[in-house]
Amino acid sequence: MHNFDEIVLAASAAFAATDDPDALEQIKATFLGRNGRVTELLKGLAKLPPDERKTAGAAINRSKDAVEAALNARREALRRMALAARLAEEALDVTLPGRGQARGGLHPVTRTLERIEGLFRSIGFDVADGPEIEADFQNFTALNTPADHPARSMHDTFYLQDTAGGVAEGVLLRTHTSPIQVRYMQAHVARYADREQMPEIRVIAPGRVYRVDSDATHSPMFHQVEGLWIGEKVSLADLKGVIGDFLRRFFESDDLQVRFRPSFFPFTEPSAEIDMAFMDGALKGRWLEIAGCGMVHPNVLRHVNIDPEQYIGFAFGMGPDRLTMLRYGVNDLRLFYDGDLRFLRQFV
Repeated sequence: MHNFDEIVLAASAAFAATDDPDALEQIKATFLGRNGRVTELLKGLAKLPPDERKTAGAAINRSKDAVEAALNARREALRRMALAARLAEEALDVTLPGRGQARGGLHPVTRTLERIEGLFRSIGFDVADGPEIEADFQNFTALNTPADHPARSMHDTFYLQDTAGGVAEGVLLRTHTSPIQVRYMQAHVARYADREQMPEIRVIAPGRVYRVDSDATHSPMFHQVEGLWIGEKVSLADLKGVIGDFLRRFFESDDLQVRFRPSFFPFTEPSAEIDMAFMDGALKGRWLEIAGCGMVHPNVLRHVNIDPEQYIGFAFGMGPDRLTMLRYGVNDLRLFYDGDLRFLRQFV
């Protein structure tokens, strides 16, 4: 008679020796298949004497159950091994904070510049740009500020060196965006040189400017937006209307006052400082200087070949950095340029 325990041990050992599910099924056929060792034993029962058949049948069935149990146990073990391998390959450490995509946003000064441009475009102004490295003529001379003019001392700036290390002749970082207006007027005059009547000029010039200055409300690099309107019948009343309308729309409030205070600029005559006061809030009743303005000086028009006897206009210049501070309640200009994400995220 066969040793049934030996068959069970042989089957268990064969099952345990493989880590391949397909190979495991092939081994199964060796013991439980149509011609397997256990199946052959069952077929041999008919040849046994009747008195031994019952006992042998019971022993063979126990062996068969044991082999099937070993087979199922190995199947489950291989399934668990495959699952563990997959989990290890696709591991996700849920104990760490999520690595979500960082959300970006526009810098608050950029938001202000876009807002200013949109408001002026809505009333027919173009938006012009120009080089930040500027020539002396566009930056000073064309704006009625010759080399010996005392107003140049207010524009101490960054002059560029030539290749020999000396100061480059008449080349500097622009101190205001007025040179953009000069270049725009020159291009405008050249474009319409053959016409008897030149179309009006309405343009704003936003951009970075540079001066040697730094404190809580000033920076060596800051932004300006300058505006210009040249035509045959442009008046100071137009200037007051444009500025007043802009400020009320920019701050989304009719509850503010605007005043024009006499001042001096070499490129405008008469000239004024523009002050504004809120009628409520933390700055209620406090007059704040917002911009400078005036009627364009005839010498400026002559420098760009516009006849001051036929054309007249106004110009203004404002600091969008200061407007940003007022709009968002920021009390230190330097916060905009420190690169502190804790501060900048407030405006996203």
